Amino acid sequence: MSSNSVEVREQGLGHYYNILIDNLFPFILISVVAIVVAIVYAISSINIYKSTTVLKISKPSGNILNSPLMPEFQDFGSDRFIANEIEVLKSYKVREIAANALIDSFKAINRIDSFKVLVQSASKLTSDKAKLLDNDQIASILSSNVTIEQKRGLDIVEISSQSPSPFEASLIANLYAQAYKTLNLEFNRNQLTLVKAFLLDQKNEKLSQLNSSEELLKTFQEKGGIIALDDQAKELITQLSKFEADRNLAKMELAISDKTLKQYKEELRKQDPQLTAYLENFSSEEYLKNLQTELARLEVNRDIALISSKDKTVDSQTIKDYDAKIKELRNKLKSKIEGFKTSILASSPEEVKLITKNVIEEEIKSQSLEIKVKNLDEIVKSYDTKFNQLPKSAIEYARLQRGRESLEKLYILVEEKYQEAVINEQSQPGNVIIIDRARRPASPAKPNRLLIILVGTILGFGFGLGYAFLRNYFDNTVKTPEDLKDKNINVIGWVPQIQSLDKSISKDIEFIIYNKPDSVPSEAFRALRTRVQFSKVDQGNMKVIHITSSTPGEGKTLIASNLAGSFAQANHKTLLLDCDLRKPRVHTVFGMTRQPGLVEYLFDQVDLKTIIKHSKLANLDVITVGTIPPNPAEMLGSKKMQDFIDLMKTMYDYIIIDSPPIISVTDSEIIAAYCDAVYLVVSANYTEFDLLDKALDIIKNGNVNFVGTILNNFVFKNSYGSYYKYYYYYYNREKEGTRSKTTT
Repeated sequence: MSSNSVEVREQGLGHYYNILIDNLFPFILISVVAIVVAIVYAISSINIYKSTTVLKISKPSGNILNSPLMPEFQDFGSDRFIANEIEVLKSYKVREIAANALIDSFKAINRIDSFKVLVQSASKLTSDKAKLLDNDQIASILSSNVTIEQKRGLDIVEISSQSPSPFEASLIANLYAQAYKTLNLEFNRNQLTLVKAFLLDQKNEKLSQLNSSEELLKTFQEKGGIIALDDQAKELITQLSKFEADRNLAKMELAISDKTLKQYKEELRKQDPQLTAYLENFSSEEYLKNLQTELARLEVNRDIALISSKDKTVDSQTIKDYDAKIKELRNKLKSKIEGFKTSILASSPEEVKLITKNVIEEEIKSQSLEIKVKNLDEIVKSYDTKFNQLPKSAIEYARLQRGRESLEKLYILVEEKYQEAVINEQSQPGNVIIIDRARRPASPAKPNRLLIILVGTILGFGFGLGYAFLRNYFDNTVKTPEDLKDKNINVIGWVPQIQSLDKSISKDIEFIIYNKPDSVPSEAFRALRTRVQFSKVDQGNMKVIHITSSTPGEGKTLIASNLAGSFAQANHKTLLLDCDLRKPRVHTVFGMTRQPGLVEYLFDQVDLKTIIKHSKLANLDVITVGTIPPNPAEMLGSKKMQDFIDLMKTMYDYIIIDSPPIISVTDSEIIAAYCDAVYLVVSANYTEFDLLDKALDIIKNGNVNFVGTILNNFVFKNSYGSYYKYYYYYYNREKEGTRSKTTT
C-alpha cells in the first residue's frame, strides 16, 4: 500500500515537472521580465522618509478646584475611549488646524525645496512655479498622508507622516500632534470657558451698577441729604445687603448650572432618550427633594446664626450644631446619589457614562441652588419688612446705602467666582501628553529595494508557473502514452521526437530507419515493428497494415515509411503503398518521382513492374500515387483496387498503406475495408482529444479491424517512467561512443 502511494506521488511530481519543461521558455521569459521590472522599479523609486510622534491619551479627570458630590468613577472602557479619540484625530477639524499651522511654518521657513507633499510641482509645459497648496488641499492630503495607530493594550497613539523630504515628514507629524493637543485642550476647557465668559459679563455689569449706585449716593449727599443712621439701621442694611448679594450670586450660579445642565441633557438625549427621562424622575423624587430643602434651610439658618454671632446673641455651640446637622444631611444625600449612580452606570454603555455622571451632578447642583434662592428670597423679604420700618427721613438714604452695599458685596462675590473660573480654566489640563516629538529621519523607511526585487522574483516565478499550468489546463492535446491509456485507448507503441528532423535541409532525413539506424527513433521503430507483429493473435493473416491519422500533420507518412523500413530490415519483403490520392508525400520521403504510380496502373496505363520502385533499403519496395485523380474515393473503392491489393498479398510479406486523415475524407474508411489491421497515428502535443475521439468513432463504426494507436513525436526525455528513460540512456551512450571514435 505504501509503495503504491510513493509511486503515485513520484508520478505526480514528474507530471508537474513535465509541464514546466514543456513551457520552459515562456516560464523563463515571464520570470526574467518580472525580475527586470522589479529591479527597474526598485532603482527608480523615490526614497520615502517616515517620522512618528508618540502621544499618551488619558481620560479627562476634571479641574483641580472642583469638589464633586461623589468621588471619581473608576476607569471604564479605556480602549473605546482611545478609539473615539482616534476618530477625533482623523477629523477634518484637526486636519484644518494642522493645515493652518503648516502654512504658517512654510511662510516662516520660506524654503520650498524642503517641501514635497504639500507643494504643487512646477509645470514643465507652462511657466508656473512650484507653490504651496491651499488649506483645503493640504487638509485633504493629510487624510491619506498621516497614519494614526494605537499600540495594542496601551493608551499610546502614534502619529506618523511620510514624505520624500525628511524635514517635511517630521514637521507634519509634530504639527498634526500639536493641532490635536490644542483641540483637545479646547474641548476639555469648553465648559469652563463658557462659565468664565458668563462671569466676566456679570462682573462688568455689576461693576457698572455699583458705580451708578455710588454716583446716586454721592449726588444725594451733595444735595444735603446726609443723614446719620443709628447702629441698628446700619447693621440691618449690612445684613440685608449681604443676603441680597448671596441671593443674586445664587441666581447667577443657578443660571450657569441650568445652561450647563441643558447642554448635558441634550447630549445625553442624543445617546439615550429613555435614560434622560429616568434621570429626571430620579431628580424629582420626594425624599431627595426633602433632603435638599432641609439642607438648604439649615445652611441659610447657619448663615443667619453666623451674622447674629457677631453681636453675641448666638453662641458658637449653636453654629456647631448646625454644622453637624448639615454634615449628616450631606452624607445622606451623597449616599442616596451614589447608590443610584452605581446602579444606573452598571448597565449604561461606555460612551454615555461620563455624560450621565455630569447630568446627575449638575441636576443635584441646580436643584440645590434653586432651593437656596427660594430660601434667600424669603429672608430678603423678611429683612425688607424691617427695612421699611425705618424712619421716613432716613429711608431714602438707607435705600441708596443698601443698594450700594448690596452691589459691592455682590461684585466682590462675582469677582471671586470669576477669578476662580479663570484659575479653573487655566488649571484644567488636557488629557494628551506628547511623549516623543517626531524627529528628522536619517534613513528612508521605504522603498525596501531588496524586498521589491525578492517579491518581483517570487511573482515572476509564480506568474511563470501559473502560465504553464494554465496553458496545460486548457491544452486539450495528447502528451504522453498515459494520456491515451487513461482514456482506455490501446497504445501499440510510441516514436520519440526526431530532433534532427529539418525538412528544409534534407528531404530524405525522414527515412531515419535507413539514414540513422543507430538512433533512438530507429530503435523505437524496431520496437514498434515487434509490437505490431504481436498485436494480433492471428499473425499469419496480418499482411495489409493501414496507417492513418485524425488530421493532417500528425506524421502518418513518417510512421508508415519507417515502419515499412523496419520490416524490411527484419528480412521481410515489404511494400509501402501510398494511397493518399489527395496530398501524397511518400515520394518526397524517398526522393522518388511521383509518376507513374498507382493511379496509372488502375487506369491500365502502365504495367505493374513500372510502378514498383525499389528503395535504397533491401526488401523494401515503394509504389507512389502517380497522377492525382479527380475522384479518389471511387478509385479506392473500385474492384480494380481490391484486385490489386489481393495481388500484392501474394508478392509481399507485409503491405504498409499510407492513407489520408480519416476525419478529412472518406478515403481511409474505404481503404480500411481491405486491410487486416488499422493503426491510428497520434502526434504528441498536437492531436486534440476531441478530434481523436471523433476519429475513433469513425473507425469503430466502420466495422474494421482497429488494433490501436501509435504515439508520434513523443518527447521522452521530459517524461516520467523508467521504461521511457532507457532509450535516452542508450542514445547518449551511442552518441558518446560515436564521439570517442571520432576523437580517436
